Amino acid sequence: MKVRIWSEFFGSFFLLMMIVGSGVMAERLASGNEALALLCNTIATGLGLYVLIRVLGPVSGAHFNPCVSLIKKLRGEMRRGEFSGYLLAQVSGSILGVLVVHLMFGLDVFQISTHGRGGFNLAISEFIATFGLMFVILFGTSRKDETLPAQVSCFVASAYWFTSSTAFSNPAVTLARTFTDTFCGIAPGSLVPFLVAQLAGAILAFGAFRLMNRRD
Repeated sequence: MKVRIWSEFFGSFFLLMMIVGSGVMAERLASGNEALALLCNTIATGLGLYVLIRVLGPVSGAHFNPCVSLIKKLRGEMRRGEFSGYLLAQVSGSILGVLVVHLMFGLDVFQISTHGRGGFNLAISEFIATFGLMFVILFGTSRKDETLPAQVSCFVASAYWFTSSTAFSNPAVTLARTFTDTFCGIAPGSLVPFLVAQLAGAILAFGAFRLMNRRD
């Protein structure tokens, strides 16, 4: 189990470096063009996520997301101790990834975001993004679809643009992004609605999946 836990830690670590690091780089080079910055952020995240899933998927399943692990737990595919270990690895790896990005770009290592992302519309956006992502993962894993890494990466890249919140869709990612006051940050005051929406989206996606696969 230790190998799987380390896989989740390093996967989450690199995922946050890809998200936040590309955000910092894009903001510096885009000269105030937010659409261009988001596009650069999207491409780097989508490509990086695909690689991480392909490399670490055979080791730990490449969850990198407490919502994915929660669904696995609900399906009886994870023991309580393993679930706790995954959760700890995902959160700690994500936070460390943010701090290392700050080191690489010569920023203050410890930051708290001031980027407010409040509003019911953004909570709905996070619900939709997480529901969609979990739906893709549930159907892909149930069919043992070898193209699932590409499907997940493409959905995440697309959701960056069709959702108003830019699709955080991951509680560990969301929490870690409160520790960066850069392009990708989210203020602590906006954290709870995002987390609630993400968990609700994941649970309802699980329910919808079971309903659609129920035998008459």
